[in-house]
Amino acid sequence: MKGTKVTHQDNAIVIGCDHAGFKLKEHIKRDLESFGISCEDVGAFGEERSDYPIFSARVASKVSIGTFKRGIVICGSGIGASIVANRFKKVRAALCTTPEMGAMSRSHNDANVLVLGQRITTPQTASEILKQWLITPFEGGRHVHRIDQIDTVDGSQ
Repeated sequence: MKGTKVTHQDNAIVIGCDHAGFKLKEHIKRDLESFGISCEDVGAFGEERSDYPIFSARVASKVSIGTFKRGIVICGSGIGASIVANRFKKVRAALCTTPEMGAMSRSHNDANVLVLGQRITTPQTASEILKQWLITPFEGGRHVHRIDQIDTVDGSQ
C-alpha cells in the first residue's frame, strides 16, 4: 500500500468501530494516512467492550447528511455494522471480504460506506479491499437506475 497514489475527491473519510474492530480500524487509519486521506475517528478508542450499533450509526449518519461522502465501519464480522449503516437514507454500506468485492461495491453499487470484519479479514486483505474501494469509480450507466431504486426503497410498510 505504501507509495500507491490513491485520491479521494473530498480527501476525508469518517471511520468507526466497536471493540472487536479496534485493531483493524487502527491499521486502516494508517493506510488512509499513507494515501494522504484524512479521517475523522468516531470511536471506539480502545478494546473495552462497546456496541457496534452506536459507532456504525455515528459513521452512517455523517454520510447520510452529507458531512462526509464516504465512511468505513468495522466490527467483529461486519454483519451487524452493515445492517445498522444500511438503515440510514442515502447510505449504501457494503460488507466486503475480498478486493474484488471492494471494487464491485463501488463500480456497480456506488457504495459509500465500506464495512469490514476484523475476525474474518486479515489486515493485509483489508488493505487490499480498501485500496480497491478507494480507487474504483462508480460506472454509472445501467447502474444509475438501480441506485435510484435503492435510494427510493421505503421499508416502512
